Amino acid sequence: MLHATRTVPVVFAFAADPVGSGYIESLSRPGSNATGFLLFEYDLSAKWLDLLKQIAPGVTRVAVLRNPSEMAGIGQFAIIQSVARSVGVDVSVINLRDAGEIEQAVTAFARSSNGGLVVVASALATVQRALLIELAARHRLPAVYSERTFVAGGGLISYGADLAEGYRRAAGYVDRILKGEKPAELPAQAPTKYELAINLKTAKALGLTIPPAMLARADTIIE
Repeated sequence: MLHATRTVPVVFAFAADPVGSGYIESLSRPGSNATGFLLFEYDLSAKWLDLLKQIAPGVTRVAVLRNPSEMAGIGQFAIIQSVARSVGVDVSVINLRDAGEIEQAVTAFARSSNGGLVVVASALATVQRALLIELAARHRLPAVYSERTFVAGGGLISYGADLAEGYRRAAGYVDRILKGEKPAELPAQAPTKYELAINLKTAKALGLTIPPAMLARADTIIE
C-alpha cells in the first residue's frame, strides 16, 4: 500500500507485523503516513500451542503452517518453538506455498501418529483455508487456527482478534485523521479483544472431548 503513496493517510485495520514489514517505524511513533491496528501480538502464538494441548492432550508432534516469506510467519514460529518443550511437543514447519506442496507436506506429516497442526495468521492461510480444513479432517489432525472463519468452515478451534472490533477501531482513527490528526503521531495498537471459537461437530469426528472450562470461556460454539 505504501508503494502507491507516501502522502495520503493510510489506516490498516489488521497488519501482522507493520514494523517488520516496513509500514511504520515503531508502534508508538509510526513516523509515516500510515498507522492502524495489529492482527495479533507475537505472544499469542504460544497460546495456540497451549490450546491445542488442552483440546488434544495426546498430541506430541505439531506442524506449524506458516508463510516463510512474511516476517510474521518467521516470528510466530519462533515463539511456538520457544515454548514447545515446556508443553511436551516437538514442532516442525510446513511452509505455505502452492496447494500441491501443502497437501504433500501435510500428508507426509500425518503418516506418524500423535500429530496436530497450528495454522498461524497469514493472508496465504486464509486463501488456502478450505484446503487446510479439508486436510486436517482427512488425516484426523487436531488443528488450531487464528481466525473464527476457519472454525465456521469446519475447523476445530481458533483463537484470534475480534475482527469486527478491529474495523471499528480503524474507523475511529479515520475519523481522527479527517479532523486533523497525523497518522505519524497515532500509535499502532494491538488488539484489545480476542475470541475463542470451537466446532463441537469437528471435535466429535476426531473423538475429542472439549474440557468444560474451555467450553465455558468460548465466545462461539458451533454444533
